[in-house]
Amino acid sequence: MVSKRLSRLEGHRRKFMAIIDGTPECERAVHYAGRRAKNSNGGLVLLFVIPEGDFQQWLGVEQIMRAEAREEAESVMAKTAQKVRETIGIDPEIVIREGIATEQINMLVEEDRDIAILVLATGSAKEGPGPLVSAVAGREAAFPIPVTVLPGSLSDEEIDALC
Repeated sequence: MVSKRLSRLEGHRRKFMAIIDGTPECERAVHYAGRRAKNSNGGLVLLFVIPEGDFQQWLGVEQIMRAEAREEAESVMAKTAQKVRETIGIDPEIVIREGIATEQINMLVEEDRDIAILVLATGSAKEGPGPLVSAVAGREAAFPIPVTVLPGSLSDEEIDALC
């Protein structure tokens, strides 16, 4: 069951969400989501999901690996947020979770009822459009909010012209 979105109510604002996964196409999604947020006086949420299966080790090693993965996620998010501040002029919300990406996206959308649009970009490499876009297209994943999928090959200038 999907909770009612609050983004249109007084005291709330529509938020766009982009997933940070280190791929070139995620930069396209962030730029588009950031521009849309700024142009509509909305907000930008950046989500990084640390895959949970990466830590199946002995307890001591597992704790070190988790800490290193968290540190790496924080570093990537800090750089991405700084780029958004410099190029778009807004301050994004940063969320770091551990688990399965589709599940964490749905959980965050349920928790933050101002998130109204998920923005994804297709990969332009021979590997295909990317795991999240493939999951949406193949109907393996369903999200309770609209999903905007844009070509990962667009430049910042082309994205700016669309927004």
